[in-house]
Amino acid sequence: MIEALTPPNVTNALLYLDAVSVSFDGFKALRELSLYLEHGEMRAIIGPNGAGKTTMMDVITGKTRPDTGTVFFDGLVDLTKQDEASIAELGIGRKFQKPTVFEMHSVADNILLALKAPRDPFSSLFGARNRIARERIDAVLETVRLQDLAGRQSGSLSHGQKQWLEIGMLLAQDPKLLLVDEPVAGMTDAETEATADLLRDISRSHSVIVVEHDMHFVRALGVKVTCLHEGSVLAEGTIDEVSANERVVEVYLGR
Repeated sequence: MIEALTPPNVTNALLYLDAVSVSFDGFKALRELSLYLEHGEMRAIIGPNGAGKTTMMDVITGKTRPDTGTVFFDGLVDLTKQDEASIAELGIGRKFQKPTVFEMHSVADNILLALKAPRDPFSSLFGARNRIARERIDAVLETVRLQDLAGRQSGSLSHGQKQWLEIGMLLAQDPKLLLVDEPVAGMTDAETEATADLLRDISRSHSVIVVEHDMHFVRALGVKVTCLHEGSVLAEGTIDEVSANERVVEVYLGR
């Protein structure tokens, strides 16, 4: 059963992390990290390797439990008391850097398999999942720019198209928050530009956290940027503000 509590001093933020710390064998992966994400907001997270970006996402999705700190979702649910399956049911979806799709199935069938729908025995017996509206699948495929490839076997897609398909599979689950890890790694320039457009479209109806190293892509997103370093927030603001920060330049961007 999901425990609903009201965190102290919480705002109406969708995601609320306050003073979160995580250690692994003496190494501090997160050091009193505080981060707040509003409903409908897309945020870009940048930072050098080892800055704590992956650990932060692991905490949000329940893969890692923090040593100390507060993590609330939607102003009600303490994520530190939930397992990964419960957190996914709450509406938090995560896309890892390497796409994982059902390569022997068609693009449309990948979306069908991911669709949020009744899964109980009664629904299965009477074919509820087989009556999923085609319009829903088409809408997701249109959002991720794959409507013309609906019948193609997923294994034949380009790397970039597989990334889009996996984002579509997340969207099919209708999450409130999407965590997207380095979505443009290995993409062509054209695919990178299209991915920025895609994520901006998604952010009109979902909250999104994007972890990315490609600064041109981050600039194209046009969103608030948080730079992590040594497990805590080093700088936060527009891409221009963060890029001009002397410490960000020193530890991450270089000159």
